[in-house]
Amino acid sequence: MITVLISWVIVGLIAGALAKLIMPGDDPGGIIVTILLGIGGAFIGGSLLRLVGLGGGGGFVASIIAGIVGAVILLAVYRAFVGQRA
Repeated sequence: MITVLISWVIVGLIAGALAKLIMPGDDPGGIIVTILLGIGGAFIGGSLLRLVGLGGGGGFVASIIAGIVGAVILLAVYRAFVGQRA
């Protein structure tokens, strides 16, 4: 269980950095917030992989892709939320 959490954090770091490359722009929190959103996206993506039945057997590439998708979604929601407040 702990190895799964650690791997999601590592995938999240990678996914957050790649999400920042996919969605460039000014983020109020900078790269640190984007990486944290990447970690959250990896948790969401990993949970979605488990829901679909690919958890554990999806491989590292599937985890990275799911993490990137989750990070991009979280980054878009974050930008929309922060953009409304500004």
